[in-house]
Amino acid sequence: MNSIKRQLIAVFLGLLATIFVMIFVMNSSFLGRYYLAHKKADMIGMYQMLGTAVEDEALWQEKEVQRELQTESERANISVTVANQEKGVVLQTEQVREGTLPAPIFGYLTGKNQGELLEKEENYVIYKAEDFQHRKDRYLEMFGELSDGSLFLLQSPLESIRDSAGLANKFLIYVGIVTMLFGALLVWFFSRKITEPILELAALSKRMADLDFDVKYTGGGRDEIGILGENFNSMSRKLERTISELKRANNQLQKDIQQKEKMENMRTEFLGNVSHELKTPIALIQGYAEGLKEGISEDPESREFYCDVIMDEANKMTQMVRNLLTLNQLEFGAEELEVERFDVVRLIQGVLASCEILIQQAGATVDFIADEKVFVWADEFKTEQVFRNYLTNALHHVDYEKRIEIRVIPKGNLVRVTVFNSGAQIPEEDLSRLWDKFYKVDKAHTREYGGNGIGLSIVRAIMESFHQQYGVCNFDNGVEFWFELDAENYREETKNLEK
Repeated sequence: MNSIKRQLIAVFLGLLATIFVMIFVMNSSFLGRYYLAHKKADMIGMYQMLGTAVEDEALWQEKEVQRELQTESERANISVTVANQEKGVVLQTEQVREGTLPAPIFGYLTGKNQGELLEKEENYVIYKAEDFQHRKDRYLEMFGELSDGSLFLLQSPLESIRDSAGLANKFLIYVGIVTMLFGALLVWFFSRKITEPILELAALSKRMADLDFDVKYTGGGRDEIGILGENFNSMSRKLERTISELKRANNQLQKDIQQKEKMENMRTEFLGNVSHELKTPIALIQGYAEGLKEGISEDPESREFYCDVIMDEANKMTQMVRNLLTLNQLEFGAEELEVERFDVVRLIQGVLASCEILIQQAGATVDFIADEKVFVWADEFKTEQVFRNYLTNALHHVDYEKRIEIRVIPKGNLVRVTVFNSGAQIPEEDLSRLWDKFYKVDKAHTREYGGNGIGLSIVRAIMESFHQQYGVCNFDNGVEFWFELDAENYREETKNLEK
């Protein structure tokens, strides 16, 4: 019974049943009283018509008047008898022996009539009486005297009202059953019309609670449920828009928090690493400066050596600061890429020419293996930084036969640049950490040539801004660093697809 449809059916059927029960009770209890009251009024009207007719004897004799009285008596189902002692029966709607008084009038005259007195007036009385002779049938009777001395008797059978009431009740029962069935069908139909949109709205609300905002109320209509459905759709659209905005704001907040945490971690790491890296050169500068001030060494060569150490350490600090600034700009995207088409072979040849003195100082032999021209798409300046870092790193760690091999290898849509140097391998546990800031595999050797562990971090930042691959491989006789760039034909295909 929790269903609105069932409640509506129960309420309407209960209402119909109550109405029919009330009609049945009213019909059984009050129809008889209403009939008696109505018949009494008809008899009083008939009595008045008789009184008017007997006042004028000529009028009484007119057949038109008698016909009118006959018609009225038939309409009201009242039998009329008028008689006097001189003429006997002068008007009677039922046939009797001429000159004799009807038994009921005789009974009233002799006082033998039995019945219930309903009303008594000066010229008439009204009884609910039984048949004078057979004592079976019951009548409503009016007996009295007209103005000319004639006696009258008006009778109307009461059995007809009982039959009418019984038939009416039976008919009411049949009508009630049919009406209840038809009413139940109508109530079921209309209750479904009402409850189906409500059930649809309930299903929509459940799906909206699960954040499914694609659902829409499609029932339509301009009634209250239709308006509610349209409000549901409007609410769904607004909730979807609001939640989307909240998600965007939440995602942005998460990014801001992550960025802030990243910046804080980088700041902490930066300060720790810089403090560590600057500790040694500052100590050296301070020590040699104090030595100069206190005149520990008087000869010019020693003082010149002290000054050279101070200048060398100062240059190392300057280079480290520059590298840190460059790395910081790359990691935070402060520098925009200027992607252009250039010949990577020409770029490498230019770097090798500028580093010729360093190559000679390292005593290394450089083999450059490449086609005459290989074009790529990238930021030329940053590509030079990557290659220069690889080459410098190779010069600092070249050993054994002192050989450096540089290759430019086209690989379909990509071009791979490799820089190999003979020498000791990098320990496997250090390979993944080479690209971290300030990380040094051989700290003593790195300190010797002035490295600060930032060069490969700059390489990583540049290659990630290119969205390209890079890496390092150990070989039996040395180490190879590599990076990849987009080839020319790949860019041309991309342009054609865009067109």
